[in-house]
Amino acid sequence: MINKLLDKVGSGGVWLAALSCTACFPALGSLASALGLGFLSHFEGIAVNTVLPLFASLALLVNLYNWYQYKNLIRGILSVIGPIAVLLTLYPLWQYEWSTYLFYFSITLMVVMSITDIVKPVREPVCKL
Repeated sequence: MINKLLDKVGSGGVWLAALSCTACFPALGSLASALGLGFLSHFEGIAVNTVLPLFASLALLVNLYNWYQYKNLIRGILSVIGPIAVLLTLYPLWQYEWSTYLFYFSITLMVVMSITDIVKPVREPVCKL
C-alpha cells in the first residue's frame, strides 16, 4: 500500500513542479494559469532544479521496486519509462527542440500508469511448487 501511495506522490509532485515552470513548458504554464496556480511561477528555479528531479527519482525508485516485487514485465517497463524520460529531459536532452514533447509525453505516461494502478492493480505473484 505504501508503494502505491509513494508512486502517486511522485507523479503528483512531478506534475506540480512542471506546472510551476511556465517558461520551460508553455502548455503547462497556461494550464497552471487556468487552474489558478499562476503563483507557482515564482518558484520556477526551485521547482525545476530541485523538486522535479526529486519527485521523478522517487517515482522511479518506487516503480523499480514494484517491478521487482510483482514481476510484471509490461507494466514494469511502462511505469519506469516515464520517470526515466523526465530525468533524461531535464539533464542530457534539454538542449534539443523535441525534448519538451518528450517531457509532456513522459509526465502523461506517469499519470496514465498511476491511474492504471488504481483501476487495475497488479496481482500478487503466485508461487507454484
